Amino acid sequence: MELLSQVLGYAFLPVITIMAGGAIGLYKNPGSAFRSSILHFAAGVVFSVVSVELLPDIIKNHLPIEVGLGFSMGIILMLFVKYFTERSPKNENAENDNSFGVPYGLISALIIDLIIDGLLIGIGFSAGKKEGILLSIALGLETFSLGLAVVIACRKSKMSKSENFLILAGLGLTFFIGALLGISLLSHLSQEILELLLSFGLAALLFLVTEELLTEAHEEKESPIQTACFFVGFLLFLILGMIT
Repeated sequence: MELLSQVLGYAFLPVITIMAGGAIGLYKNPGSAFRSSILHFAAGVVFSVVSVELLPDIIKNHLPIEVGLGFSMGIILMLFVKYFTERSPKNENAENDNSFGVPYGLISALIIDLIIDGLLIGIGFSAGKKEGILLSIALGLETFSLGLAVVIACRKSKMSKSENFLILAGLGLTFFIGALLGISLLSHLSQEILELLLSFGLAALLFLVTEELLTEAHEEKESPIQTACFFVGFLLFLILGMIT
């Protein structure tokens, strides 16, 4: 019960940040430099949590078969999500060239992504409280950029601000449900199954950094300042992991 309350408490952080990112996108027009900086920083944070917190816990148990299976499953699933993400917007654009509809393809892909992120919160807390807290903060930074991206994508539609906020709230609720499912399904698991799931989470997070956050960050022309944000995020959470 204590673990459940911890997960649900910290799962609210990404819910709040996705709303905050969306609010900035609605009321201001953030430049590409700002968005690139946020994406670089979030990538550094997630990579730091992976390398400093999750990876040592996985290595110390010496279960190579479980690690191989879990990691492979994570990569396969994330490749499927990437395929779906890239395919849906293309189909949607082909069908709605002259319309101003809601970007259903993007939102559908984000729902899948946020469910996975919510499950990762449960996996993180199963590995340890510190890992779960740091992962919650890291994913909170990611969802901030996602909220910003969703609102920017919805600007072509004729939706009101309240409708945009409803979409953001729905995406935040999706993350929260994923976290609830994660901790409910991951309770009282054997060490072998937990190792498999931790490896799954490791692969998913590495994919998130290399194929989503950094890929999006590099879509715009960037300066050394934006690049440095990756290393600032990594160093910040490296030190935070050492002193907590």
